[in-house]
Amino acid sequence: MTNPETSGKERFKAHLRKVGSGEHTSKGMSREEAADALQLILDKEATPAQIGAFLIAHRIRRPEPQELTGMLDTYRTSGPFLHSPSGAPPPLCFGMPFDGRTRTAPIYPITCLILLASSQPVVLQGGDRMPIKYGITAIDLFKALGLDLRGLSLNQVQEGFNRHGFALVHQPDHFPLAESLISYREELGKRPPVASLELMWTAHQGNHLLVSGFVHPPTESRAWEALRLADETNLITVKGLEGGTDLPIGRACITARVVGDKAERLILHPRDHGCHEADVEWTDETTWTQSALAALQNRGPLLKAARWNAGAYLWFSGRSSTLTDGLQQASEALASGAALQTLHQLQSWRKDLSI
Repeated sequence: MTNPETSGKERFKAHLRKVGSGEHTSKGMSREEAADALQLILDKEATPAQIGAFLIAHRIRRPEPQELTGMLDTYRTSGPFLHSPSGAPPPLCFGMPFDGRTRTAPIYPITCLILLASSQPVVLQGGDRMPIKYGITAIDLFKALGLDLRGLSLNQVQEGFNRHGFALVHQPDHFPLAESLISYREELGKRPPVASLELMWTAHQGNHLLVSGFVHPPTESRAWEALRLADETNLITVKGLEGGTDLPIGRACITARVVGDKAERLILHPRDHGCHEADVEWTDETTWTQSALAALQNRGPLLKAARWNAGAYLWFSGRSSTLTDGLQQASEALASGAALQTLHQLQSWRKDLSI
C-alpha cells in the first residue's frame, strides 16, 4: 500500500528499493505501487536521478504482469480517452512501438484505409520520431499520404472518429505528460518498461478489439496476464514486423486470439492464400508514399502485403466469417477504389477543420 501523505520523492524511494535491490533481493511491486511510481514520474515528483535509476533497474529485472497493469492504470487515468458513438462497431485498436520503423515498409496505413472502407473503425496512437530507433511513425506516414493529423485537439479527433471511424492519438498533442519520458529514452539508450506499456495501451474506452505487437514469447505471455488483470478481455497478439502489428508475408504469421482467460494460438500462412513474397524493405519516405498510393490503386510492391493484412484483420474483427472471405473483401475495397476514396474523404475532413 502507498501512503498518499508521504512525499512523492520518499514514496518513489520505496518503489526504487523494490526494483533496484539486485537479482536475489529485488521484489516486484504491487499493481497499486507500480501505478503510483509511474504517476510520480509523469508528475515529475520523482527526481531525474530517481527516474533514470528506476527505468534502467526495471528494464534489467523486467516488469512483472501486475506492474504493467498498474502502469496501464496510470495511462488510463492520466492519458487521453476516446469513446465510440452509440451503435458503432467495436474498433480495432492497434498497439505498435512508438519509436517507429526503420527496416521494413509499414503496411498499417494502407490496412487502416481498407478497414475503414469496409466499415471497420480503427484507433491508432503514437508520437513523433523518438529514441531509440527514431523510425518513421504513423503521424509522418499519414502526412505523406496527404493527411496531416498534427495539431488537432482531442475533441477534433473524437469528432473525426464519430464521423469516419478513424482516430490517431498523437502523444505530443494529446498526452504531453508522457512526452517527458522521451529524454530518458535518449539518455539511457534503451527502451524503458513504458515501451512495453505502449503496445498494450489504447486511448479508446469501451468495447474494442486490442491488437498488440510483440517480439519475444515472454513478452507476449506477460502481456496476456497484464491485460487480463486490466480487464482487456478481447485481444490479438501478433509477432509482427519490427514488433508491430503488421503481419509479415515473407514467413508464417504467429498470432494468438485471447478471449477472457483463454488464449488460442493461430499460425497464418500467407503462402496458402497467394500472398507470399519477401517483405518490402524500408528505403525512404518518397518511395514508400509512391508504393502506398499505388497499393491504394490496386497495384505495386505493397499490394500483396496490404491485401494480406487487411484480410486478416477483417477476419479477426468479425467483419468477415473466414480469412478467405476477408481477403476477398480487402481485394474488393482496393479494386473498387473504396480504400482510396476513404483517404480522400479523410483529407476533405481535415481540410475543412483548417478553414
